[in-house]
Amino acid sequence: MATIISLDPRITRLQLESEKPEHLEPKQELDQLQTYEVFHQQKTGGRHIHVGSLHAPSRELALLLAKEQYGRRGQTTNMWVVNTRDVFAMRAEDADVFATTPEKKYRDVAAYMVRNKVEAFKKEQQAEGTGA
Repeated sequence: MATIISLDPRITRLQLESEKPEHLEPKQELDQLQTYEVFHQQKTGGRHIHVGSLHAPSRELALLLAKEQYGRRGQTTNMWVVNTRDVFAMRAEDADVFATTPEKKYRDVAAYMVRNKVEAFKKEQQAEGTGA
């Protein structure tokens, strides 16, 4: 008989047998709570930011729990709760679709070497002012 190997070393140390008892029945559907993702908006017109997850039996109760858990600290103008199963995401294997996106450094502030240009301009002005 094999023993249970767990990510928790305390379980593994117990050397429990992995035999499944025959008297166990599967849990009934809707016996567990659903998972919801919570998005928070700090200012009117601002963007919603993912702040965490919670478990609730319905979306109405999820919104209430989200308000209590994530809306009580700081300013809040709006909240969204989205059932986790409704979130549609790309698979990690599909990340290559972004490989064809060209570099767009011009969109990054660091791409503009403004400081260097300003320093060169200041030196030029100082040189003209001293008559050199």
